[in-house]
Amino acid sequence: MDFDPKRFDEYREGNRLEAKAANGGLPGSLWDTYSSFANSYGGCIICGAVERKDGSWKTTGLRNLPKLKKDFWDTIHNKTKVSLCLISESDVEEYMVGEDVVLAIKVPRATRFQRPVYINNDVFGSTFRRDHEGDYRCTEPEVKAMIRDASEESPDERVLDRKPDFDQDTIKSYRIRYNAKHEGSAWSKMNDSDFLVQIGALNDEGETLKPTAAGLLMFGKELRITREYPEYFLDYREHMDPNIRWTDRIYSQEPEWSGNVYDFFNRVSAKLVLDLKKPFKLVNQVRVDETPMHDAVREALVNCLVNTDFYQPWSVIIEKYPDKITLANPGTIIAGKKQMLKGGISQPRNKGLFKMFNLLGYGEHAGSGVPDIFQAWKDAGLNAPIVEEMFGGGTPDRTILTLPLDSNNLPIRRSADSADSTDLKDRHQQILSVMESGKEYRSDDISELVGLKGSRTRQLLKELIELGMIETTGSTRGKRYVKPNNKQ
Repeated sequence: MDFDPKRFDEYREGNRLEAKAANGGLPGSLWDTYSSFANSYGGCIICGAVERKDGSWKTTGLRNLPKLKKDFWDTIHNKTKVSLCLISESDVEEYMVGEDVVLAIKVPRATRFQRPVYINNDVFGSTFRRDHEGDYRCTEPEVKAMIRDASEESPDERVLDRKPDFDQDTIKSYRIRYNAKHEGSAWSKMNDSDFLVQIGALNDEGETLKPTAAGLLMFGKELRITREYPEYFLDYREHMDPNIRWTDRIYSQEPEWSGNVYDFFNRVSAKLVLDLKKPFKLVNQVRVDETPMHDAVREALVNCLVNTDFYQPWSVIIEKYPDKITLANPGTIIAGKKQMLKGGISQPRNKGLFKMFNLLGYGEHAGSGVPDIFQAWKDAGLNAPIVEEMFGGGTPDRTILTLPLDSNNLPIRRSADSADSTDLKDRHQQILSVMESGKEYRSDDISELVGLKGSRTRQLLKELIELGMIETTGSTRGKRYVKPNNKQ
């Protein structure tokens, strides 16, 4: 973040801003903060200021500023003190605040390949992060997670030194879906072993076939998976009745099924989309029962699974409530929250799993998956999804995506004379879906297409005219209805 001296009186310390007195020279704690900002979201260190008891700031002045700056540059380039210099000359600037000078040091967020940024030549003892309470020393598991994420090799692409022991029903289910997606593919004619080699589940470079970590996660049995990933646990919880702890639950240690990632996806995705609205829609006169929201929910579930750090001591937890869906996975966001929301760069933590889902039509190579989820929610008129990264506080790193199923700006009204309880908004969308832009329709034509009584259809058409969604031509007896080209 940038420092504006005109806003000095407004500033308070937070997860991206820190004040240091520094009037006696560079404080040792400055390097803790440098490490924590670099390993978190970046930030700005203001030397020459301190925090009052009420949280506001006051200047302290800086003695011998040239020496202070020289000490800073000498230290940050000293590899025994700081593991990596992320700062350029333009990131260090002097400002006058009142009659005192302050030194603003802008610390950028380190990339996944640069983390962990540590001090005192001690990666496991002197790596810091930033939370709402200030700098904290990272635990060994947190540091190891950063080191794993910094590797060019995806952790699930490792070849395991063991015999393949996959669930045959899972393989069969995957191949059925693959064949439907890739009709006529040469891979469809292969035996299971050759097919699994092609998708990256097996490795054939040695004398015998061996599973990859991705293959084990996707097709393995829970008992075998936990031998490689002791912390592995997938959990779906449904909370549709406030008087019951959960109304439905699926978890990977159940004996009735394999417990692997692919079967979990199939079981849970069916639960998540079950209650989503299915407004009437025709495409080429064929009814389509799903919406972009259905696709978005599946995309969110795949995104959660392929970005899980399966070595973290925390489980994948998917929860469904009447008013929201939450998807939580161990591990922070590889590309960073800002880049993930922006899209354009795809950096899944588990590239092997991502490839296998992508072959079935899930996941986005262009990095547009999360922006597409936000767009689907916007188009549905729902409150925007929420993305949170959590670390520190003694709990493992985790990412949580919340998909609200309610809206603060769309009042719900019910059809007065409809045989079912379809929302009025859905009835409007039903009519708009069957109308081709620019084509004229009689009310009887639309009534037949949507299956409603003539009187009800005419009332809905009147409402759509008032909303500006359709227009009319002709007199009362010869009235026609037209959907303009710019209407959905």
